Amino acid sequence: MIDPALFEENERTASVADERQYVEVGALDCECGKRLESVTVAYETWGELNAEKSNAIFLFHALSGDAHAIGWWDRLVGPGKAFDTDKFFVICSNALGGCQGTTGPASTGPDNYFYGSSFPMITVGDMVEVQSRLLDHLGIKQLHAVGGGSMGGMQALEWTVRFPNRVRHCVLTATCGAHSAMQIGFNEAGRQAIIRDPNFSGGDYYESKPPDQGLSVARMLGHLSFLSQEAFEAKFGRRLQNKTTPDMNFGIEFEVESYLNYQGDKFTKRFDANSLLHLTRAIDYYEFQNAERAEADYLVISYTSDWIYPTSQSIALETQLIEAGKNVTRHEIDLPYGHDAFLLDGDQQAVLIKEFLER
Repeated sequence: MIDPALFEENERTASVADERQYVEVGALDCECGKRLESVTVAYETWGELNAEKSNAIFLFHALSGDAHAIGWWDRLVGPGKAFDTDKFFVICSNALGGCQGTTGPASTGPDNYFYGSSFPMITVGDMVEVQSRLLDHLGIKQLHAVGGGSMGGMQALEWTVRFPNRVRHCVLTATCGAHSAMQIGFNEAGRQAIIRDPNFSGGDYYESKPPDQGLSVARMLGHLSFLSQEAFEAKFGRRLQNKTTPDMNFGIEFEVESYLNYQGDKFTKRFDANSLLHLTRAIDYYEFQNAERAEADYLVISYTSDWIYPTSQSIALETQLIEAGKNVTRHEIDLPYGHDAFLLDGDQQAVLIKEFLER
């Protein structure tokens, strides 16, 4: 049985602005050598911070997510759930370089012009630095836990070595310590779809037509990598779209084609092409190398059907952490959903996380 929510990605991750809060965290000297004179962070919180300020959990979103973790991770975040908002003070912010409130390419700089092509190349380390300033703003010295999947997992992992005395537990799901050649290749194919769109204009398209065609294709490619073959077969098979015989042209023939086109086009209404370029490049650059400084305990979760972030990468990460003398628990969960299983699994994954956070 395939979870219907697996094919409702845009609906599940629709941005919500009402509950966002904003804080300006100062200038940022990016690791690439360039400087952002002012950085704004959009964030949301749930639950109550205790008097000791010891019950905070910082969650980090994946590539196309935002600060609304109670939306895109609704099966894990909330009262009585794995990240229990009756017990914990849960924080989530939009990543640096994103397009849902935190400073990114679509933001205006000090000169009141869109950054566009002038936005600096960013790293996962830059994202984490900005997040640490948000934590300072909230007056929280140490986190009970950090957590995330995919790109969010990379941020959580980096937190444990960049700010080792600020993290006690780290939840890593469907992620890795460094992208493989194939993962970089998928991201590059998506980037090229955007860059080769005639409307891309070198990244300076904010006062004209955006490169929606390229962004849509990039999202179709990404979406294919996020799901499993079993999921696609169960949902679509080779069924034609509203017809019994093919039209013998290059229009929409199969149901799966209609679905991918719909998801790709809808994505352009909520995401910025430059943000996709910058965020995918940042996670391609990322390489977790030295766990010696980390003080956190780790929970590493992978899924049998996740072929884009396979279990072999979780095993490699586990080995790296154990060799550094860290306390690591790893689990592989058997679900047929593909990479996006980490967003939908509110059962097996939830039990593992809940037990881990109680240690």
